[in-house]
Amino acid sequence: MRNTAIVGGSGFIGTKLIELFGVDQCYNIDKNPSEKFGGITTIKDIRETHLEQALREETKAVILLAAEHRDDVTPHSLYYAVNVDGTGNVLEAMDHKGITDLIFISSAAIYGLNKKNPDELFPPDPFSHYGKSKLLAEQLLQKWYRQDQENRSLTIIRPSVAFGANNKGNVHNLLRQIASGKFLMVGRGNNRKSMAYVGNVAAFIKFCYENHTKGLNIYNYTDKPDLTMNELVDQAEESLSRKLPSLRLPYWMGLVGGYGFDVLTWVTGIKFPINSVRIKKFCATTQYDATKAHNSGFIAPFTLAEGLDITLKSEFK
Repeated sequence: MRNTAIVGGSGFIGTKLIELFGVDQCYNIDKNPSEKFGGITTIKDIRETHLEQALREETKAVILLAAEHRDDVTPHSLYYAVNVDGTGNVLEAMDHKGITDLIFISSAAIYGLNKKNPDELFPPDPFSHYGKSKLLAEQLLQKWYRQDQENRSLTIIRPSVAFGANNKGNVHNLLRQIASGKFLMVGRGNNRKSMAYVGNVAAFIKFCYENHTKGLNIYNYTDKPDLTMNELVDQAEESLSRKLPSLRLPYWMGLVGGYGFDVLTWVTGIKFPINSVRIKKFCATTQYDATKAHNSGFIAPFTLAEGLDITLKSEFK
């Protein structure tokens, strides 16, 4: 019986999650068709009301993945329409159907940049509209939970930047540049990055689903150990059997270039792979404490090095 609704399951993490659950245990609600699981997919945008029409009667829990997450989305109001208002629509549909268990995939972006290894109790300080909208969604969810704590269950998972085959996000763009041999390091490369391989993120979501307890649970998720940008490049060179140029660009020069591409985008309407936000993210330290997740009994199926090696070889070699 398909008693778990995965909202936003046509995407990168959702596809891997459905593979782990199996098509007889879940179904998908998404505004986009699923390339692999069309037979269990209902097309519905969470910005629309009356989402309860897409929720099946036997549904016992919802896993909410749907989000607007690219860092070049315009207008910025789209982040809030999807990530905040859309979350409210999902809660309304759940209440209509009497569903009380929810797993919400948030983001470590709520902590902001250059914070010192924040854990789940660290004060949020998002710098992007994406991070701000995810924080507002969390606040909405926690308000929903407090309204009926005796019966409702809410798990919030805050992954660091996720990567893997078939993902076209920022990490993919970075690995593609490295693989092409056109990569140029901006800054010294000593800043550390918390990253999460998609196979481990999906496995942790399933672990939380299978081992959840009533109440409110919040987890950071990232694979350890955190790599510096220099170590990430070294891993890519090893996996691809390729040596990259040692030339480096000072941070200030890279940031000026990023602002230049911002202006070009504003003038032409064309979105370029380089912009000031991506330069800031690239050069920032983004480390997160995931001790709680890794002490929960969860064992990651892949090491971070294995995840990078799989991704690099499957996508670029």
